[in-house]
Amino acid sequence: MAKVISNMDARRIFLARQGLSGPPGQAMDKAGLLALIEKIGFVQVDSIRTVERAHDLILFSRNQTFRRQHLAALLEKDRGLFEHWTHDASLIPTRFYPYWKHRFAREQERLVARWRKWQGEGFEAVFEETYAAVRDNGPLFSRELKEDDHVSGGWWNWHPAKTALEYHWRTGRVAICHRVNFQKAYDLAERVIPDAHRLVDVDHDAFVDWACRAALQRLGFATSGEIAAFFDIITPQEAKAWVEENRDQLAEVALETVEAGKPRLALALAGEVDSLADVPDPPARVRVLSPFDPLLRDRARAERLFGFSYRIEVFVPEPKRQYGYYVFPLLEGARLIGRIDMKADRKRGTLDVRKLWLEPGVRAAAGRLERLDAELQRLARFTGVERVEYLTGWRENLS
Repeated sequence: MAKVISNMDARRIFLARQGLSGPPGQAMDKAGLLALIEKIGFVQVDSIRTVERAHDLILFSRNQTFRRQHLAALLEKDRGLFEHWTHDASLIPTRFYPYWKHRFAREQERLVARWRKWQGEGFEAVFEETYAAVRDNGPLFSRELKEDDHVSGGWWNWHPAKTALEYHWRTGRVAICHRVNFQKAYDLAERVIPDAHRLVDVDHDAFVDWACRAALQRLGFATSGEIAAFFDIITPQEAKAWVEENRDQLAEVALETVEAGKPRLALALAGEVDSLADVPDPPARVRVLSPFDPLLRDRARAERLFGFSYRIEVFVPEPKRQYGYYVFPLLEGARLIGRIDMKADRKRGTLDVRKLWLEPGVRAAAGRLERLDAELQRLARFTGVERVEYLTGWRENLS
């Protein structure tokens, strides 16, 4: 019989597995930052800086002693992290690199087949020319490879150099060695990824086993589909096959969701079932989450566990937006309590609060608003602005 996990315990488990239950003010050095990212699994990268970029805010929301220079050092000097693709561009512990080599091979097969169908034969020669440019002159930015610098023929005249660089990155031949103003610099993988990780090979079965176990450890409980989607490096079919082959090491759990009715069945590692809920309660303070926070990446899972429906409206035409261009979820304890529209005005030195929405049943009590203000003050300091400014009408959605 499946062990029943209450909705509150399910939230607590997921928050703990995703690094949101530790003391946010506990001092964290560079080694601690790497350990946090390994605990989470990866940190998504995004260029939008309405307040702070996604990766910085994801880490700050977990530990507010986070230092950007530690992240830069892990990426660009220590090489404890590398940048590549999960479901999107992400920062990934470099010790995971051998497993990503399987993704590189799959990407190469997929992209070559697609581009050959689209472009016909011959495009690989241009790609080799770009690889040679990185080999001979790297690190290179895509802007340094101008179209009129190449004499490869018609294909190059209408297809930007960035496509070739991205191809080599996606297939593992080159790696991102650093960024300047968020623009990627590429170099050969052997000049970026330490040999101790780059030269390690794992076979297909070991790759799938790691991907499934590592995902399940970071989710706490999951369906086979959620397992496959976590890193997005294996197929749903591979995850299903892994579940069937490892039934003796897995246990079914029945999760109570926010909606009354039949619990949702999921899987957990059998050795962890009895201790799954033995995790600390998350901090009671209010915290601002990135729209790309891994707690919310699986929107359906977030809705089932927290009753919180969230969509990024960056690409939604303004008249059709329900909330705003880039609205931040708010976490209080084990509850997602609302969302806030705000922007850092670095010229004026302010963090401008435009609108606040609280979820149904969440009161705009004085204590709650004080906790929110305290968090915004902390965020303002992290962002480098001087003060929080509440703009006219910011409370108009509060009852």
